[in-house]
Amino acid sequence: MTGAAAFFDLDRTLLRRSSALALAPAFRAAGLISRRQLAKAAAWQALFAVRGASHDAVKRAAEDGLVVLRGFRPDELQALVAESMERVLRPLVYAESLDLVDRHRRRGEPVYIVSATLLEIVQAIADDLGFDGALGTICEVKDGVYTGRALRALHAEEKARCLRELDYELEASTAYSDSHTDLPFLEAVGHPVAVNPDRALRRIAAERRWPVLEFGRRAA
Repeated sequence: MTGAAAFFDLDRTLLRRSSALALAPAFRAAGLISRRQLAKAAAWQALFAVRGASHDAVKRAAEDGLVVLRGFRPDELQALVAESMERVLRPLVYAESLDLVDRHRRRGEPVYIVSATLLEIVQAIADDLGFDGALGTICEVKDGVYTGRALRALHAEEKARCLRELDYELEASTAYSDSHTDLPFLEAVGHPVAVNPDRALRRIAAERRWPVLEFGRRAA
């Protein structure tokens, strides 16, 4: 074991909305998704805006997102995300989350982003914000292009399993999330923290006396 670490969910924890859905207009402009798929992305954004989306709904949205990548090259996606970083993604970052990142770093604790979002997107955000690592959903690549099939879908218990595979003392580690669908992820560490929690997670946090944080400030 190499000591404690801190693990941050991405959407609505580190960022104030879904990263993949925020990128949907850029995907449309690049010809990656159709107008109909862009409208569907907007509908998913409305679902997440009302909060409390079920595990099945989150999983279905992520799977739909992978399907639209079919035939697209990883380097094309990486370029699109890089071009969108300053204009689309960085303005979504909560200032409070970066304050926590700094606090953990001062303690000598590595910081990770752990998300059901595609790994290439999560890794780009982690690199831009100076995180030590990233865990995300892995999409199969064959003959240089995405197949649209997940090799590792980072949902629910799979998030917790990935944490347990890392060489950190989880009982001393901290995890942050907004959603009750991340309960296994939060339970995997000794210091779970609810951030802008949905109704179900707020109730669980109250019952278990977990800290609850409310983020609202945009990072500079």
